Amino acid sequence: MRAALRYSIMRQPKMEKPMNWDIIKGKWKQAAGAAKSKWGELTDDDLQQIAGEREQLVGKIQEKYGISKDQAEKEVDDWSRSV
Repeated sequence: MRAALRYSIMRQPKMEKPMNWDIIKGKWKQAAGAAKSKWGELTDDDLQQIAGEREQLVGKIQEKYGISKDQAEKEVDDWSRSV
């Protein structure tokens, strides 16, 4: 692989979810309470449907609060670091 191409591939930012999201998913019943405290518009049915899936949570927050996907992702990422 040419050095310039290899360098450009290595320099691309990685879009990763926070490392502890797998832990949150595994302990969703506990995390759901914290999510409901943060986003009070989420119902118990919403939280059950989300089932620890980050993208589902982002989508529900977008829907309930009428915010952009980028803003919802930022909120979820910030929240997941504090759980």
